[in-house]
Amino acid sequence: MPPVAGTRPAVAKAHYKTWDRCDLTFVTLDEGTSVAGVLTNSKCPSPEVEWCRKTLTLGQARALVVNAGNSNAFTGSRGRAAVEAIAARAAAHLGCQPSDIFVASTGVIGVPLPIDKAEAGLDAAFAAPECNWLAAAEAIGTTDTFPKGGVQQAVVDGRTVTLVGIIKGSGMIAPDMATMLGFIFTDAAVEPGFLQQLLNKANRRSFSCITVDGDTSTSDTVLAFATGKAGNTALASFDDPGADAFAAALEALCLDLAQQVVRDGEGASKFIEVQVTGATTGGSAHRIAMSIANSPLVKTAIAGEDANWGRVVMAVGKAGEPAERDLLSIRFGSTVVATGGCAVEGYDEAPVAAHLKGQTIEIGVDLGVGTGRATVWTCDLTHGYISINADYRS
Repeated sequence: MPPVAGTRPAVAKAHYKTWDRCDLTFVTLDEGTSVAGVLTNSKCPSPEVEWCRKTLTLGQARALVVNAGNSNAFTGSRGRAAVEAIAARAAAHLGCQPSDIFVASTGVIGVPLPIDKAEAGLDAAFAAPECNWLAAAEAIGTTDTFPKGGVQQAVVDGRTVTLVGIIKGSGMIAPDMATMLGFIFTDAAVEPGFLQQLLNKANRRSFSCITVDGDTSTSDTVLAFATGKAGNTALASFDDPGADAFAAALEALCLDLAQQVVRDGEGASKFIEVQVTGATTGGSAHRIAMSIANSPLVKTAIAGEDANWGRVVMAVGKAGEPAERDLLSIRFGSTVVATGGCAVEGYDEAPVAAHLKGQTIEIGVDLGVGTGRATVWTCDLTHGYISINADYRS
């Protein structure tokens, strides 16, 4: 992941947990940086989410602060005070307004973020040398087993622009907006309103199409920052030269990051793509696909490499969406296993069993009642997920 002009990432140790690793990330952004974001729809959002929701309306940013190991969610006035203190300290350092500072935190819910550790960590980050994006990706992680990031480029207004993204997430992943914490940086010039429009579109086809365990975080945040240092004429609509190319690059980056989160699902051993076609609408197809992807019975069958397609039938039926049993068909990989309300005559399970032994699994469902379609991504459910989450606070 190359440097992005107009950004300066740094990491430091705030010691939010008893670990000897960097757990505070501070990214300085040049003046004139545009920002857009998508935030959790949880009714119990963290103070950081509320802060970002308010500051996003201004459309500009000077810095990002990310804390790992403590989500600061469900912490009342103490949590809000911590966010305000972080923003104020970073703003004083940069000589800007607190509303120019974006804050995100991830980790245990219900424990107030210690202001003294946050401020000491920030001071260390202010003095730290610039780091690369890999170090920043490592610093924002919690239960992640590998750092996640990606890069895309596009030609905009005759100039090559770069987009870099880092993300963290492994469990508590079933977003209806975005995944745990994701941050995108580009040197392109993009007007805030158009950047928001593009991020919303990319999110609908990426972060909102993944699930690990059916649980939506209180802290889900994805932010995109555009510094404008590439020197292109600022994109303001799809009529501008290169807007389509930039939109495609942003969507490709978001999809890459989202799928990395699924591949790192807590305890996961298999990456699963669920394709639903023939639904009454695209929304209906998405809800049916999520019903399949979130089913513990489907996910454990895949973990056990068991070609139990009846569990897929169950997940379709419980989704509450229009479906006709006798029009339904189901496949694993390229093998159709059931159609017309029953198993395929002469069905041979051997190719399905072989497909399930792989690490990438494809489940296809055609409802036969319309033209709606959707694709979502998930992972299997193993004993490892239970072990990780049973001991999460230990």
